[in-house]
Amino acid sequence: MTIPGEKAQALLEEIADWGNTTTIILHGGSVFEFKGDFPKGSVAMGFYNLKGENGFEGHLNLEKVDHIAFQDKQHRGKQSYALVFNDQNGECIFKIFVGRDENGDLLEAQVNRFKALQKEHS
Repeated sequence: MTIPGEKAQALLEEIADWGNTTTIILHGGSVFEFKGDFPKGSVAMGFYNLKGENGFEGHLNLEKVDHIAFQDKQHRGKQSYALVFNDQNGECIFKIFVGRDENGDLLEAQVNRFKALQKEHS
């Protein structure tokens, strides 16, 4: 199931209140991973500008987000949930995974929020 890219900003604004998540950025055959709160952002100069207090910052060109997929699958033997932000060619720009606690268990409050979003957009 996917939702249109026009919903990206509202979705990112909500995720910024979830707490500890894992963001995966795929680029040039490399995988970059950030664990921590997804930063709040604001729109300026054509970008959604992330200003994190924990070192994670950036500038997202939201016009490049064509659609967002809900990923619900096993990864390395554990259930995982992610929002996958894709371009018009279906290529992943970045993913935001539901966070885990110190034992590697999914954060239940985030799972509930993820499933609520999924249900809302189904």
